[in-house]
Amino acid sequence: MSAWRLVEEESEPRQPRTGRPRTGGRRMLVVAAVVLLTLVGAGGLAAARTGMFAERPDGCVKPDRTIQLYAVELPKDGTQVRLGYGLTPQTASYPGPLMEMMEGECLAITLHNQVPEATLAALRTSPTHPLGVSLHVHGVKYTQDSDGTVQSGSYVPSGGSRTYTWYAQPRNNRTGAQGTAGYWWYHDHVVGGPHGTQGLSAGLFGGLVVRRPGDPKPDRTYTVAFGDRQSINLRRGEATDTCTEVNPQPGPTCLVARKGERVEFVVVGIGNDMHTFHLHGHSWADTRTGVVSNGQPFADSVPIIDNKTLGPGDSFGAQVVAGDSVGPGHWMLHCHMQFHSDAGMSTMLHVLDENGNMPPGMDHEHGAAGATSATAADGGEHQHD
Repeated sequence: MSAWRLVEEESEPRQPRTGRPRTGGRRMLVVAAVVLLTLVGAGGLAAARTGMFAERPDGCVKPDRTIQLYAVELPKDGTQVRLGYGLTPQTASYPGPLMEMMEGECLAITLHNQVPEATLAALRTSPTHPLGVSLHVHGVKYTQDSDGTVQSGSYVPSGGSRTYTWYAQPRNNRTGAQGTAGYWWYHDHVVGGPHGTQGLSAGLFGGLVVRRPGDPKPDRTYTVAFGDRQSINLRRGEATDTCTEVNPQPGPTCLVARKGERVEFVVVGIGNDMHTFHLHGHSWADTRTGVVSNGQPFADSVPIIDNKTLGPGDSFGAQVVAGDSVGPGHWMLHCHMQFHSDAGMSTMLHVLDENGNMPPGMDHEHGAAGATSATAADGGEHQHD
């Protein structure tokens, strides 16, 4: 059986590296429960700058920002232990906050481990395995001190803290370095065993977006994490789409966008299964950003797709214009591994008209469970200067 998590992001204006703290956003487990999410943007957050940081990768003279991140134990999902990352202990959730960086930025993240030692002991697969949590990131640059593994000793015991330094290396035309812009993710690599399988299964993971200047800016961002039943949750999907035709309200099963808005999806493969990400009525370019931009020509060499395969540990992003050429409507978003969608890996994207009105004919079939959203006025919206 399979399950997935779908997260909606909502943020204040983007102000790379400087500016006021930015928080917001909502997350939801499509087949289970609603939890809170904060988007950690390049414009600075609820994080004070400090002079403390780990060994820095080449190109990172000093951190541009420092973020405080907490690993905590959450209420159990039935009998299953749940852990989460959060910008504060009170806002910890799974997935953790979506991090956002600009290429060329150096980010220091101080991880505070508030998971009880007894909980970590219950999760480990060997009595000699160290008790701790960590932060391991994909896509960006870091030194061994920030690898977040038992082998490097870069983990955090219960009650302790450690600073990890990430560097979003930019492109270098002289050396041919491609840079680190893209859609990535981070996770624990210690809880339970040397690969952190139990920590990942319990919920210690989150998304990361690295942007370049000039990248298209989304109006709304949704994070989708695909995983097998064992690593995400134990519940099947149900037909619980609660969007109303009058005024969609925040809730556990409502994913909305206005016609013409640019909607960004950050997609992560969690667990052991292969999945496909398929959105009805919409397509995107199979490029780094999901769009054709920055002088890139429209050509047959740039595939236009509406379905993308995702393996364990994979991540990608895509941007679509809601209702482009197809108008308002209720569009399925699901895994095209049919037995996965039959088990509940399916939801609906409700595209409202320009006035924010829900179109008729809302579909409650296919065992669909939608994503949390706010009203048409502010649900998942990004505001840009």
